[in-house]
Amino acid sequence: MVSRRSVLTTLLVAVLSSAVRPLWAASGGRNAIKMFDTDNDGTLDLAEVKKAASRLFGKLDRDHDGTLDRRELGRRLSAREFAAADPDHDGTLTEDEYLSLVERRFKAANPDRDGTLDEKELNTRAGLALLRLLK
Repeated sequence: MVSRRSVLTTLLVAVLSSAVRPLWAASGGRNAIKMFDTDNDGTLDLAEVKKAASRLFGKLDRDHDGTLDRRELGRRLSAREFAAADPDHDGTLTEDEYLSLVERRFKAANPDRDGTLDEKELNTRAGLALLRLLK
């Protein structure tokens, strides 16, 4: 028999976890703009995003071979996403391949095609997928 207490605890955990996701997501875009908005216009353009991605690429490339493998990328990409981003199927991403993926994600996060991402766009599923490649 399931106790009333365990049912209430489960319900409370479900409610709290669903409330935390939007709070985390909301801060993701705001924090990214603070971190990467070099011209201080309150948005991120492709140049700012690529600059941040290039900087992260350098930090992640621990063996300094000019490529990132799945281990170096950690959880930023699923196996399927990695395979799709690796056009030559050599098991690594060059900086150009990485930046190409960043650009595709930027475009996916920019439905109004104005060339900039605001906080609202960065907090979408596509925007958060892009942010995983910048932080």
